[in-house]
Amino acid sequence: MPVLILLLVLVWLTGGWWLLGYGAVLGWLYWLRLRGWLLGLAAVLLWLAVAGAVQRWPDNAFSRFVQWSPHALIWLLAVALIGVSAWLALRLLHRHSVALPHNGPGLVPAKQAAAEPSPEPADGSAPESGADPGPLSDAELDRYARHIVLRELGGPGQAALRRARVLVVGAGGLGAPVCLYLAAAGVGRITVADDDRVSLSNLQRQVIFRASDDGALKAEAARAAMLALNPHVAVTAMNRRITAEDAALVADHDLVIDGTDSFAARQAVNAACARAGVPLVAGAIAQWEGQVTVWDPGHGAPCMACIFPQAPAAGLAPACAEAGVVGPLPGVIGSMLALEAIKLIAGAGEPLRGRMLIFDGLYGENRVMKIARRADCPVCSGLAGSGHFRQG
Repeated sequence: MPVLILLLVLVWLTGGWWLLGYGAVLGWLYWLRLRGWLLGLAAVLLWLAVAGAVQRWPDNAFSRFVQWSPHALIWLLAVALIGVSAWLALRLLHRHSVALPHNGPGLVPAKQAAAEPSPEPADGSAPESGADPGPLSDAELDRYARHIVLRELGGPGQAALRRARVLVVGAGGLGAPVCLYLAAAGVGRITVADDDRVSLSNLQRQVIFRASDDGALKAEAARAAMLALNPHVAVTAMNRRITAEDAALVADHDLVIDGTDSFAARQAVNAACARAGVPLVAGAIAQWEGQVTVWDPGHGAPCMACIFPQAPAAGLAPACAEAGVVGPLPGVIGSMLALEAIKLIAGAGEPLRGRMLIFDGLYGENRVMKIARRADCPVCSGLAGSGHFRQG
């Protein structure tokens, strides 16, 4: 509204009331679906027609209504064309400035393959190793602009996110914000694994789902929500659990995020990641508290079995269905998981390798504990890292 008022004041001061009719004609052409350079050409030709009419018939009613001289009209047109040309040149330079390098710390290595990403598998398996998808489109530049201006991410970091392949295990309370934020961030290939179905009791905290999803497979419903948020990413839904025997599946990804809700499930995911040498971003929640860490023995950090070699005694770690969980807590911890994933992929900051963050939502406190590998760990001792990521 302030811009419209300013334009009306300028029109009144310059006596250019004819510009309202000029704008109305262009609006009519736009309504007729004239777009892009065709609309620009029509605007220039219409302006030249006005200038020509004023030059040809300087004393008629139309020229008196326009009030501007032919020379003023031509000069204004020239200034406008120079401005538009400069804007287009800056956009072109900006776009080419994001034809990004592939050799910074933490970047997912670019694949020497076809420029177009491989189609999503129809059988629900993991996506094939990704190809470099090439430069960002204009729509992607607009979408990821707040990432690109970050010094720690920038164009190279966004390119790494676009090339990355991430496996999200569990689409529940923790998986819901993870899936949404990874899709929003432009992580190129995301696999969501979950064998559960949506129920109404999930909706208090699993914000990726809607009431209309009641009874739907969580992986499928999560995939639909992610693609609705960002159609520039590829999402594969796997309607099954991840087991310790899935090391080959895990190895097809650069990073795994564990959002499961049982000790046995976490054990299995940890074992598969340790065997594959793939970093595992893990979180857990209960009632008002949550924890986040990065299990990555390939870079000197412990795996889950180093710190938790045995399952807790019965009753000491009840599931959320028994102990309860406050609704926003999974959103807080899930967002931290997504943040750690972005840091690892882009090589930004200091990931939580060898450290565990404990969040107490009831009292608003954070604690960070240092944790170390065990030389006699039955899961990760003697296993070499995959080298998917260099220390960021």
